[in-house]
Amino acid sequence: MMGEQTREGGGTTMPGRDQEPRSYYVGVDVGTGSVRAALVDQRGILLAFADQPINQWEPQFNHHEQSSEDIWAACCVVTKNMRETCWDKAGHFFDLPDFLSWKATGVSARSLCSLVCKWTYSAEKGWDDSFWKMIGLEDFVADNYSKIGNQVLPPGASLGHGLTPEAAKDLGLPAGIAVAASLIDAHAGGLGVIGADVRGYGLACEGQPVTSRLAVICGTSSCHMGISKDPIFVPGVWGPYFSAMVPGFWLNEGGQSVTGKLIDHMVQGHAAFPELQAKATARCQSVYAYLNSHLDLIKKARPVGFLTVDLHVWPDFHGNRSPLADLTLKGMVTGLKLSQDLDDLAILYLATVQAIAFGTRLIIEAMEAAGHSISTLFLCGGLSKNPLFVQMHADITGMPVVLSQEVESVLVGAAILGACASGDFASVQEAMARMSKVGKVVLPRLEDKRYYDKKYQVFLKLVEHQKEYAAIMKGD
Repeated sequence: MMGEQTREGGGTTMPGRDQEPRSYYVGVDVGTGSVRAALVDQRGILLAFADQPINQWEPQFNHHEQSSEDIWAACCVVTKNMRETCWDKAGHFFDLPDFLSWKATGVSARSLCSLVCKWTYSAEKGWDDSFWKMIGLEDFVADNYSKIGNQVLPPGASLGHGLTPEAAKDLGLPAGIAVAASLIDAHAGGLGVIGADVRGYGLACEGQPVTSRLAVICGTSSCHMGISKDPIFVPGVWGPYFSAMVPGFWLNEGGQSVTGKLIDHMVQGHAAFPELQAKATARCQSVYAYLNSHLDLIKKARPVGFLTVDLHVWPDFHGNRSPLADLTLKGMVTGLKLSQDLDDLAILYLATVQAIAFGTRLIIEAMEAAGHSISTLFLCGGLSKNPLFVQMHADITGMPVVLSQEVESVLVGAAILGACASGDFASVQEAMARMSKVGKVVLPRLEDKRYYDKKYQVFLKLVEHQKEYAAIMKGD
């Protein structure tokens, strides 16, 4: 009836059992005389059980009544009783990165990144007892928060004595290798790009503090990571979190709920997609490489971006994370025609990529209005492999885009943590500068600035109008 899964980024461990994260399911059976509940794992093994009688009335002979409210109340009782039985036995609750480091070292210390960004932990004040009591999880407070973490380390700190013999055998590595306190994946990507040595590229951020850089980790969704020496509060942007990515710096984290997923949605849902697939396959290209080349064919004398002069997209098909923080917002497209050929698909794809870049510009403007000073974008993730996506971000933000020498920046960021834990570098910042390498710099086409400024005005009008439409429909 109900499923409770160990989500990406979360899990529980139960003493005395296999320590791998699993999914658990609650089965509820409403019988004639009682309600019963059981907790069952994905192997079909019943782990906990509870039952509760149901009241019955016989107002007259051969007439039987039961109360729906009483049945619901009994369902609640058995579910709580059963939960208190899968729940009380749990030894630790981990975010996924901390679970993995615990499996590797046997050390239950948590990363400051996981706890600050996801678990309401304060780097300055620690846990807040009142919060857990307010949401009914005051049992976490017991024993100095031993179940969710009472030893908290900055990313890159060495854990215990490194790999345990058991973990070393499982991983095929020598025991004792240093293991670092972890980072969430997007934060590792930010760490892997934001500290690159940019000398010799003529960038505005050369010789400037690392706080002038914004890391954009762009894949299925996107994260925008900016750091500062002092805390900056940006409406609609998560943070500030102290030492959550780069030790000693405050992190602000903006984001877009769908980016790569949105591009896929728009392209794959178009009537011309089967034709696109066939032509791309015939050329042994991805559909996006084919679309990029097709746009170059149809642009004629003007720059590619000008093909969308009459087509505009608002990209919040899955709500807005930053900086509007409004999950009720929807996607918008204006300028559609009756034709649905490959040209139309290519131009809709271009307009969608531009809309995502305009969303990044909106986030940057919100961060700068609050006190950030950003001059250069550092892109990584799957979408950074798409030249059109990169160029549109440069053109629309008016900022140069730095691409890493190594595309897999999340892995480089994770390796930087390991390098620090091993003692090979004195600090995360030193390791970042040595291990992050610039691969390519993409400059904005400043001659197109006026065009993109006008499209940005339309972009802002789209959400303004959407809110007006919603207000009209809610009115009397």
